[in-house]
Amino acid sequence: MPAAPLTAVIDLDLPGPTISRHVYGHFAEHLGRCVYGGFWVGEDADVPNVRGIRTDVVEALRALHIPNLRWPGGCFADDYHWRDGIGPRDQRPRMVNSHWGDVVEDNSFGTHEFMDLCELLGADAYVSGNIGSGTVAEMSEWIEYLTRADDSPMAALRRENGRDEPWKVPFWGLGNEAWGCGGNLRAEQFASLARQYATYVRAHAGNDVYRIAAGASDHDYHWTETLMRSFDALDAGDGRAAPFQALSLHYYTMTGPWSDKGDATGFSTDEWYLALARAAHMEELLDRHGAVMDRYDPKKRVGLVVDEWGTWWNVEKGTNPGFLYQQNTLRDALVASRHLDAFHHHADRVVMANIAQTVNVLQAMLLTDPESGALVRTPSYHVFEMNVGHHDAATLAVHLKGDVPSREVEGTPLALLSASASTTGGTALVSLSNLDADEARTLVLDLRGREVTGHSARVLTAPALDAHNTPDAPDAVAPTAFDGVRPHALGLEVELPAHSYVTVSLTLG
Repeated sequence: MPAAPLTAVIDLDLPGPTISRHVYGHFAEHLGRCVYGGFWVGEDADVPNVRGIRTDVVEALRALHIPNLRWPGGCFADDYHWRDGIGPRDQRPRMVNSHWGDVVEDNSFGTHEFMDLCELLGADAYVSGNIGSGTVAEMSEWIEYLTRADDSPMAALRRENGRDEPWKVPFWGLGNEAWGCGGNLRAEQFASLARQYATYVRAHAGNDVYRIAAGASDHDYHWTETLMRSFDALDAGDGRAAPFQALSLHYYTMTGPWSDKGDATGFSTDEWYLALARAAHMEELLDRHGAVMDRYDPKKRVGLVVDEWGTWWNVEKGTNPGFLYQQNTLRDALVASRHLDAFHHHADRVVMANIAQTVNVLQAMLLTDPESGALVRTPSYHVFEMNVGHHDAATLAVHLKGDVPSREVEGTPLALLSASASTTGGTALVSLSNLDADEARTLVLDLRGREVTGHSARVLTAPALDAHNTPDAPDAVAPTAFDGVRPHALGLEVELPAHSYVTVSLTLG
């Protein structure tokens, strides 16, 4: 008998947890050309700008409905003292950015510039506070400066610097990578500090702040457990977790050791699969960190925030090794789609995620060319744009039936098909990743519970696995309308090209 067709069963009338739009968050560190030359060009630049902020970057990110932006780091955050970045720019003190290129930072992009950027983007601010080299008083005064409305000392200082009304700052990070560049602390040390600092990150003037404690790297479940044990009575009552509300998790995808992470282009087929297998490992990390959290927090009052994730390759030849500039290919796009599926699958616990980083650094959404001034949208950018329909939508479970293709990588099977789906109102969106480098796959969407009255589809693929966009070929990897979706007795049949990402939008009756 012929093998049963590969089928994805989706019950359109059984919505699950909501996918927070904040899992599509972004990250901007004072690193390389992310801030300077990416977001910030200065008011005298030839590049079109608004108050020094590059216009085309803002327009491109607004098309993603960017929900939040994390700043100023990263490792930089625990060397950053916010008072150095306020007041007249020509009078701000300089500092050494010892983590990223050992360059001198002039602090011309500071608190006011960042909040102006967030307002232009329509994004919520996620500020990372300095625990590594800062003080409790410094952090307490910063949030007062940002969010207090009356004539308090910090509100008065803000007005002296040109901003009358307070800003809203919904998200606040308590340190960054406290186990490493943020202080080389032990979990038990940091748990006490997180409780202390969180107490002084106050909710001024109705600013409801969500405090996020620096969490684990990769599979450090001890760190997660230690932080969870620092809460009081999470299994009782339905109130808000305190004194902080979430933990972070950092995980990067690479194909080699730290000293030789693999190249962004020119990689082999084996390296294609290795990268995707390591991206798929995010699923296990979320399962296991989530299981630790469930033990102490069965009502899921504490959120998990994956505020650094993405690919980390060797820098492009001829660039500053401390600036982390890398090319972004079709492989990066599928690494992104696989991560986003994992976040959708864990929507009951994952409340936010931030890809590293937004412009010109690591797995960037955008690349700016310093010579021509051109702006390039990367393949990863297009995955985020194709997935806007998942923002704040209810998850729909996708049950794969039949012989799901797989490939053994590092002794573990890698499923070569990944899927997630969501619904809102009278629509649904199905995201499908064919990770197979060579083979197309036919998938039947068995759509149950609601009538499907219409559909459309888009595809992101390219002839080469390392295809990427450049100023001369900005659309080498770009989404196009897809005609590989046909009616089927069970719903729809989708012909997924090799190494492709497909989204199917459904209109529901």
